[in-house]
Amino acid sequence: MLPMAHGAFPIVFATRVCATVAFYEQLGFESHFRFPAEGEPGYVGMRRGTAELGVVDAGWPADQYGRPLGNGPRFEMFVYVDDVHQVVTRLGALAPILREPADMPWGERIAYLCDPDDNPVALATPIARSGEATTVR
Repeated sequence: MLPMAHGAFPIVFATRVCATVAFYEQLGFESHFRFPAEGEPGYVGMRRGTAELGVVDAGWPADQYGRPLGNGPRFEMFVYVDDVHQVVTRLGALAPILREPADMPWGERIAYLCDPDDNPVALATPIARSGEATTVR
């Protein structure tokens, strides 16, 4: 068996890297790596707690392995927040709302927005069932 490095993270293909980075910063992600260091970035590494993601220019797949981006959503990001209603209110003017906050039968309140490249972003807050405490992951 080969030795394995630990960790994995999604890469977000962005037509406007800076706008996409700014969107995810509104959800608590912080940039920790930028390439190139000066000028328009082609790649930005981001963190939020133990979660990581990369934001790369949408030309990357074609340049690196000959695959053009498809149309429509290319992934769904799922982000836990302290208060879904508050985040939707704050980001609703900046991002299209796909689904207003609603309670789900599995015990979370969820809403959906779009990132700058029209990918769905689920925002979730655990909700207390009678007699239970909740924690945000």
